[in-house]
Amino acid sequence: MKKIIFLKILFWSMVNTMTIVGQQDPQYTQYMLNTQVINPALVGSRGVSTIGALYRSQWIGLDGAPTTQTLHFNTPLSEKVGIGFSLVNDEIGNGTSKETFFDASFSYNLPVSDFAKIAFGIKASANILNVDFSKLINYGAEANLPNIDNRFSPNFGVGAFFNTNQFYVGLSVPHIFETKHFDNDYQDTYLATERMNFYLMSGYAIELNRDLELRPGILVKAVQGAPLSMDLSTSMLFNERFSVGAAYRLDSAVSALFGFQATEKFLVGLAYDWETSELGSTQFNNGSVEVFLRLDFLNQSNRNGPATFF
Repeated sequence: MKKIIFLKILFWSMVNTMTIVGQQDPQYTQYMLNTQVINPALVGSRGVSTIGALYRSQWIGLDGAPTTQTLHFNTPLSEKVGIGFSLVNDEIGNGTSKETFFDASFSYNLPVSDFAKIAFGIKASANILNVDFSKLINYGAEANLPNIDNRFSPNFGVGAFFNTNQFYVGLSVPHIFETKHFDNDYQDTYLATERMNFYLMSGYAIELNRDLELRPGILVKAVQGAPLSMDLSTSMLFNERFSVGAAYRLDSAVSALFGFQATEKFLVGLAYDWETSELGSTQFNNGSVEVFLRLDFLNQSNRNGPATFF
């Protein structure tokens, strides 16, 4: 599985006629800042036009380790309607495997009360996959398979999100279609299939005093053929400007989180993961790093109701 099994193990398994299923979406530690990629119901929810960018380097210092970059834009069109666009690039093995995702999202918000609302979202997306098996020789493996060149796969996703001033919960499936990436001639022996990834996120805001807020949260990701992924996090928000926190990914990693609202419109987020798995603690012990930047522009919308968490 991409993001869990190191490159050699993954592709060597393919060469030795094993079936690979349950390929996961890219992993994000700062999912709470990169929610548009996970749940389309959140586009436009902050009431401002936003550009966000994320860079993740997984397993620092390990040759061929995964890297991920995301870029997104979203804006409210009215008090109830939001739209957004995003681009995700995921690479493993110094160009051995490259995936690029494009999507356009639409959300519709319904007030439940003066203090709660529910939003529904849908997105149309496309995936472009390139795999150069000849590069496996750099990692001590060879595969007598045809390369995959610009394999185009359309898809769509859905999501729902409910929040009050203190609580939120969201459920989403970013990609509905299950995609097989190998030609029929090899289907009986070699198979790599992208399954549906189900996301459940929830969190709570606890006001400790006028200037201090505690924000625990959880993200659960489930996909057929892969272990359940669960992120538990908590952060302290000071004066709505600084945040520090920690996270734990079940049987995988512990993380340090830091956020700084440099200006009214510009935010910087940083995360560092320490691997805790048996394999990770010996092979990937330099950890993983993630940087997130967000810029708000144009005017705040006049929407009323519960505040946003993101």
